Amino acid sequence: MSTRLYLIAGEASGDARGAELMRALRERDPALEFFGAGGREMRALGGDHFTDWTDEAVVGLWDVLKKYGYFKAQFNRMLADIARVQPRALVLIDYPGFNLRLAQAVKRAMPEVRVIDYISPQVWAWNRGRIPKIARYLDLMLCIFPFEKPLYEESGLPTVFVGHPLLDSLEAKRTGQPRDPQLVGLFPGSRQKEVRKIFPVMVQAAQRMKSARPELRFEAAAASHGLADAMLATVRRFGESEDFCRITVRNSHELMQHAAAGIVCSGTATLEAAFFGLPLCIVYKVAALTWIVGKQLVKVPFLGMPNVLAGREIAREFLQGDATPEALAGETLRLVTDPAARENLQRELAAVIAQLGDRGAARRAADAILNALA
Repeated sequence: MSTRLYLIAGEASGDARGAELMRALRERDPALEFFGAGGREMRALGGDHFTDWTDEAVVGLWDVLKKYGYFKAQFNRMLADIARVQPRALVLIDYPGFNLRLAQAVKRAMPEVRVIDYISPQVWAWNRGRIPKIARYLDLMLCIFPFEKPLYEESGLPTVFVGHPLLDSLEAKRTGQPRDPQLVGLFPGSRQKEVRKIFPVMVQAAQRMKSARPELRFEAAAASHGLADAMLATVRRFGESEDFCRITVRNSHELMQHAAAGIVCSGTATLEAAFFGLPLCIVYKVAALTWIVGKQLVKVPFLGMPNVLAGREIAREFLQGDATPEALAGETLRLVTDPAARENLQRELAAVIAQLGDRGAARRAADAILNALA
């Protein structure tokens, strides 16, 4: 009987990482059977054994509360499906709020199923005290940042640092084009609520930069056509035409290589910008309740991963109330107009990316999973 693996990813980024992992696993063992839940990419590889649910990804406390019934139903459905499939291993890809609870339930109900986490939950940021508890219901942790490995190993959890999967996908997208000294990139995030909170401030910052330096041009990266329409409406709401800020869809990586500097929403995009050497400042705004709760939970001094990895603020962060048009415009203009500041930041960003290891994270993750099941 072929080996069955059950994989779960909860949002688009996890779906991409899951699909890479599935391809690497199948290269090593073509007889593997995949079951689970993810997005379009994982379903394309797993077929009818997969549920596509990544469009339901949430951000913020209020979103979670509103969709509690949906997630509870999905939790119960997946738990029953895992019991029916009886996989050798459950592979959980990111999405810790849901996946860690499911891991605990599976380990209690089906202790024979190996539970493997790919892309470590960032408990080091909000509750390191949870790591020993997590270690009790996981059999293997596959982490993507080097400092995570000793944190989990201290609790007795077998842990493998596989490197960051972004390195492979981003390397293939290098263009080699020169930077445009008059172009500023705006990256407001990929979720609707992020864009709604953050893009208006970016547009206002761009207006201030344009007043100070009329030769500057602006381009914003939209994750979908729907978000592009919403972003264009925001530009018009502030009295500007579509020529004021060009909005392109799924073009963020090219823009990160072409712009002189950028304002980037905190998240994976900050690491992508670091990879491409974009001089950046980091911005984040959420609902007031989410921010208040988050401030009580987060235990690290920085939000942007380049700063977390550097251990200091190499790229300026403007969070919540500090994310004003004046502050964003001032820092971005400094990066645009000061060659020494740009070059120094680019050196710092290159040093951060060097910490992430070599390409081949999915291959190393696949090897670690199959070795654990041998």
